[in-house]
Amino acid sequence: GQTPLFPRIFGHEAGGIVESVGEGVTDLQPGDHVLPIFTGECGECPHCHSEESNMCELLRINTERGGMILDGESRFSINGKPIHHFLGTSTFSEYTVVHSGQVVKINPKAPLDKVCIVSCGLTTGLGATLNVAKPKKGQSVAVFGLGAVGLGAAEGARIAGASRIIGVDLNSKRFEEAKKFGVTEFVNPKEHNKPVQQVIAEMTNGGVDRSVECTGSVQAMIQ
Repeated sequence: GQTPLFPRIFGHEAGGIVESVGEGVTDLQPGDHVLPIFTGECGECPHCHSEESNMCELLRINTERGGMILDGESRFSINGKPIHHFLGTSTFSEYTVVHSGQVVKINPKAPLDKVCIVSCGLTTGLGATLNVAKPKKGQSVAVFGLGAVGLGAAEGARIAGASRIIGVDLNSKRFEEAKKFGVTEFVNPKEHNKPVQQVIAEMTNGGVDRSVECTGSVQAMIQ
């Protein structure tokens, strides 16, 4: 954030069980299994009703906010001194307090230690591909970075019916796992003496139809 707040409890990805609910919360109850989501949804604003945006006017990503929406106050403290919240979730804690619009109910049979990455990483890549890149059936897609976000992006390309899904990563060991998510070809930039975009252009007779960058690296974005 522009004005870092400390001390605060970080973390934006998790799985958990509702311990209690506040007044006015009707769609959740104690015992529900949930995923906290740092891109919350009030369900009522124009952004929440739009198919083009998920930047909720009430619960949009705000790194400056250190407390709850209702009163701006923190729900965390130690020895009487407040500890700030982070992205409305603060998941690096055994217990956290969140707005009801920042959790989504899931099947209680789903293992929480596995589905926790669905609360951020996997859905980010999947949604970016299906909702923003929108590859058409038979097109080619390059995915830069094959971590959780990249695997989600590859899965999105597979669901969309892409004919070629080219994974790009500096770690060649990731290719085998990536095949399970639809990656058909793999490029490790370190194994080539030319820019990776040139390698991909040669592989595809001019370039891919869509590319999704999942590393956060400015260099990868330029490529």
